Amino acid sequence: MSWSVRLGGFLMAAALLLAGHPAMAEKRVALVIGNSAYQNVPQLTNPVNDGAVMTATFKSAGFDVVDYRRDLTARETRRALRDFADAARDADIAVVYYAGHGMEVEGSNYLIPIDARLERDTDVYDETLSLDRILVAVEPAKKLRLVILDACRDNPFTRNMQRTVATRSLGRGLAKVEPTSPNTLIAYSAKAGSTAQDGDGKNSPFTLALSRHIATPGLDVRKAFGFVRDEVLKATANRQEPFVYGSLGGEDVPLVPGVPRVVTQMPVTPPPNPQADIRRDYELAMQVGNKGALNAFLAQYPDGFYASLAKLQLEKLTAEENRVVAAEKARATEAERARLAAEGARKETLAKAEAEAKAAEQARIAAEKATQLAQQQAAEAEKKRGDQQLAAVDNPRAATSSGTPTAAAPQQGPQVAALTPAAQPADLTKSVQLELRRVGCLTEDADGDWGSASRRSLSQFNRYAGTKLDTQAASADALQAIKLKQARVCPLVCQHGSKPDGDRCTRIVCAEGSFVNDDNECEKRRDRKPVAKRDSSGDEDVPSRRRGRAAPDAGLPMPAPGTGVGVGIGGGGGLGIGAAQGYTRPQTQAARPAKSGGQIYCDAYLCRTVRPGCRLEYRGGGGPANNASVEVCN
Repeated sequence: MSWSVRLGGFLMAAALLLAGHPAMAEKRVALVIGNSAYQNVPQLTNPVNDGAVMTATFKSAGFDVVDYRRDLTARETRRALRDFADAARDADIAVVYYAGHGMEVEGSNYLIPIDARLERDTDVYDETLSLDRILVAVEPAKKLRLVILDACRDNPFTRNMQRTVATRSLGRGLAKVEPTSPNTLIAYSAKAGSTAQDGDGKNSPFTLALSRHIATPGLDVRKAFGFVRDEVLKATANRQEPFVYGSLGGEDVPLVPGVPRVVTQMPVTPPPNPQADIRRDYELAMQVGNKGALNAFLAQYPDGFYASLAKLQLEKLTAEENRVVAAEKARATEAERARLAAEGARKETLAKAEAEAKAAEQARIAAEKATQLAQQQAAEAEKKRGDQQLAAVDNPRAATSSGTPTAAAPQQGPQVAALTPAAQPADLTKSVQLELRRVGCLTEDADGDWGSASRRSLSQFNRYAGTKLDTQAASADALQAIKLKQARVCPLVCQHGSKPDGDRCTRIVCAEGSFVNDDNECEKRRDRKPVAKRDSSGDEDVPSRRRGRAAPDAGLPMPAPGTGVGVGIGGGGGLGIGAAQGYTRPQTQAARPAKSGGQIYCDAYLCRTVRPGCRLEYRGGGGPANNASVEVCN
């Protein structure tokens, strides 16, 4: 081969290489502004964090210029826009991202620097920058002029702003805009006339979704904003809808070009594989995971294998929505029936309420069965797809000849992982575990190992969410069902001595003198009261205590310890104590044998001990001048 032939082949290969990289010569520039430290109204938390995230996103996407400015005054903002306009003069793509306060006056939009006071409505024209000024900065770009505004927040300036003209309107959020320059897009974090949410974390929901999709290689910028819209709607429970104004041509305009192919020899045209693009779009729709994405896929691909899969997934989502509605209706009707029963409603009204409650419960059971069936069918279809993809990888020719869909070749551009258990079981298991942790059903770490703890946590999810997912292994159905839950599902369980505090347990601290009882509540300690105890110093004291209690009743002198008691009446009218049967209390006392065994004889003058060898005998009678008992000696 001659030198000229070799040179010609080299030049042709070089030309093909350059032709395969048309986007490599594009110049892309970005200006990022995050205003948080406002001087005359409460400061914002997220804009500076959002600006840092978008700066990292643009830098990782390979932008030639990424200028990040934070907390700018009006003068600094004008200078930053002037410098950026110079950088955009020879650029193909120019992007301005702004996070901070913005407002609408008389149908025009204005961005508010940190030093603005805005004491009167006319101060807007002097202390802020209009959206038209931002559009002037990106106007030199040739292919795409993109302005992104995360500025649809609730505006605190309007609360104290004086109105110089009563008819001047101050709008809520930003006003609708129609760009006059071609190839210009203006993206709002919330559509015109509505406000955006800052979210619970360090970044706003809009910026988080934007950083995930805007720099996807080869993805058209309009489709990227569509994914952003769907994700924000899902994250905010349909309270915030991002919106894009402007229009582009028919060709795809990605912010980041697709992965180029390295041509080392004369290209060989691969056999056409129409299923590759369909599979990629299906997997993108599955990643979004809502009905809008699946309906969009079916509108583009109404027939075929992946269309059937999308219809099954759509039926599953619809069945889940119907199940939730039926469960709520059953709960409401049962509550109404219980209320009527408690209020003693009439028989006809109560019967009607019971019939409605019964019908609602039957509808709920039917919806649960339909959901279970739809989930099972979708899972079987996804498993079949995963098996076919694995078979295609092992034997591509056999899969192609049999007509089954095959996996796209690596040269087909950026690939998206399929959401099937057969594709990446470890990643799927970890994803399910992370979602279970998010809804409060799993307390262990997400380690990718589906063990007993993971199975128990999914069982807990089934119990509180009303689902019937298979707990033996992680599945795409389980992942999607858990993702549908925006809030905590499993209740927070704390040990004794702790109580739930948000998403964590805190120790219960009781006041001084109190303790945590068995019901996990603070209870005041009770002072111990003295307990009376029997004195065990000796049996000798017992009779004396008994005599002490009997003495006030008798009204007589106390006998000596260890003696018996008898009753007698002396001739002088005196009272003697002996074993008289007509006197109950002394008779009871005498029936108890004293330890000493002695008796006491009393007359009108004194009481004495019966002499040794003598005893008292009752002779009857008694009364004045009569003795009931006499002392008898042997």
